[in-house]
Amino acid sequence: MPWPAALLPLAAAHPDESTTFEDTHESVTNAASFIEENWAAWLGVGLRILLIVVIAAALRSVVRKALTKLIHRMNTSAEAVQGTALGGLLVNAERRRQRSEAIGSVLRSVASFLILGTAALMVLAALKIDLAPLLASAGVAGVAIGFGARNLVTDFLSGVFMIMEDQYGVGDKIDAGVASGEVVEVGLRVTKLRGDSGEIWYVRNGEIKRIGNLSQGWATATVDVQVKPTESLARIREVVQEVAEAMAKESPWDERLWGPVEVLGLDEVLLASMTVKVAAKTMPGQQFAVERELRWRIKEAFDAAGIRIIGGLPDAEEDEAAADPSAAVAAPSALANPASPQSLATAPIPPPAAPGNPRITK
Repeated sequence: MPWPAALLPLAAAHPDESTTFEDTHESVTNAASFIEENWAAWLGVGLRILLIVVIAAALRSVVRKALTKLIHRMNTSAEAVQGTALGGLLVNAERRRQRSEAIGSVLRSVASFLILGTAALMVLAALKIDLAPLLASAGVAGVAIGFGARNLVTDFLSGVFMIMEDQYGVGDKIDAGVASGEVVEVGLRVTKLRGDSGEIWYVRNGEIKRIGNLSQGWATATVDVQVKPTESLARIREVVQEVAEAMAKESPWDERLWGPVEVLGLDEVLLASMTVKVAAKTMPGQQFAVERELRWRIKEAFDAAGIRIIGGLPDAEEDEAAADPSAAVAAPSALANPASPQSLATAPIPPPAAPGNPRITK
């Protein structure tokens, strides 16, 4: 049956169904052959990437758990000595805890960065991506960031070494040059100090050039006693030793004194006084309390023994002598004699004569 003439343009407008089917079949065949030729390589790359990711995650987890156990062990050892005679200062639990946590945080961050960074580079290499431009760009960016944030990097590295070397910790009394006081908090970038007047100092770790730690090791308590030069040195030594023995047996001075109280000798000899120096090795940070207590006890012992300390009340026999009675009497005057020329010269002038009685003068 012939087609109507009106329908012929519509039939010509549609493509041939056989041609479209052949093109589709050819595309599918090419895709299937491409997949068949490359699926093994793709599967190998995928398995390699998966293996890299799994190994990196497992290694990161193992390293972080090991570091966490190490930090926990350090904290446990710090808690074990807390409460002992040295636990309050030499092995401060809070100081050890903050130090161990800071070190652990740094180590965990470094380990994660290294492991994940290496895994990312291995994944890019498995995808056949050229890493040379990426590494070059990263190097240039790192140099630029390093120059721009050099102070921040300096503070961070200084803080890491300070913590790892245990130069100071929470509770220590330090002199950092730019500020001094008690350490309140130790950070990787900033150290917080509390001054003697209660102020808080924030000191950047990169600005600290020297550190004087007054809370490590031991300290020395020194007391200078000024007495009269006529006092017996043997008696002074005996009294001080009695005070030291009694102080060393009482709490809490038996723990704060780390050595015997010694009379070092005469530090200064003058006409009106002589200075006896007394010293003792003490627990760090307790030297000022020991000095105050030692002065108190020495003063009481000297008063009981009759040993005079310069600056006290004078004795009755040494009071100032009575004033000379003649000191209040004025020196004799020439005006006391009315016949003296001085008295005559000061005689009053007589009044003038009356008008009717003229005055006769020679």
